[in-house]
Amino acid sequence: MTTSASIPTSSAQSYIDDPRNDDVLVYVNGSLVPRDQASVSIFDAGFVLGDGIWEGLRLINGHLMAVDAHMDRLFEGARAIALDIGMTRQQVVDAVLETCRANGIDDGAHIRLMITRGRKRTPNQDPRFIIGPATVVIVAERKAKNPAGKERGLSLFTSTFRCSTPDVFDLRLNSHSRLNLIQALLQAINAGADEALMLDTQGFVSSCNSTNFFIVRGRELWTSTGRCCFNGITRGHVLALYSKIGPAYQKDYTLTETYSASEAFVTGTLGGITPVTRIDGRTIGDGRPGPVTRQLGDLYEAFILTA
Repeated sequence: MTTSASIPTSSAQSYIDDPRNDDVLVYVNGSLVPRDQASVSIFDAGFVLGDGIWEGLRLINGHLMAVDAHMDRLFEGARAIALDIGMTRQQVVDAVLETCRANGIDDGAHIRLMITRGRKRTPNQDPRFIIGPATVVIVAERKAKNPAGKERGLSLFTSTFRCSTPDVFDLRLNSHSRLNLIQALLQAINAGADEALMLDTQGFVSSCNSTNFFIVRGRELWTSTGRCCFNGITRGHVLALYSKIGPAYQKDYTLTETYSASEAFVTGTLGGITPVTRIDGRTIGDGRPGPVTRQLGDLYEAFILTA
């Protein structure tokens, strides 16, 4: 498999390249440094083990969208893994906004906030070998959603890798550890699809490899129970928005029911709502983004301007 500097257009995370991102300043433990000079230690727990948590946020018209929900999820994740961030909620928010201001960005930013347990004395699994404070990195980039995916719709492939149950690995924890999800995506890419659809351990539809998944049947909106999927903030917004115009259900459902859906789409912080038009070689609906998906997309775009 070859690598390329180009940005894939067939991805739920695709965006329009902006050359200004080449020169962004990155927040690293309180300092703002040029992108090419931003680094952490090879002994950092995030590099050694993926021992850390992260958030993806959007800055719209000078405001961080759903910032309270993101901070709730961040600090809940930190408590779950006994990680001392070393900053208050407000200090984290201030650091994110400082990074955006330093880069002259007041709109259209996608921000990756990454926090690891910090530098270790030696590469091992034991968190008691940490010798410093948590590592905090913030990358703010100008990212406009690529319209190609929304116009064409994504193609999904059902992976053999399953979403884990909370007793194995709780996907509500926004962990740096993502290898199983990357494996699922690689399966999908090698099968000629754009993203991976993943089932839970009982064989019910759960999630995609980086986004939450929805189907439309009639006027009903279905998504998984949430037992084995990401605690997506956009997912929650979409459920709340749709409940005002039609019945929305979090339930167990199968691939058989998915294949005969009239519409399907995925949700995520960067892409918002992205239509799905093919799953496992089967056309969903008429093979084009459907009316419910478009209506929800319009509602969501209006919502984010005030959220």
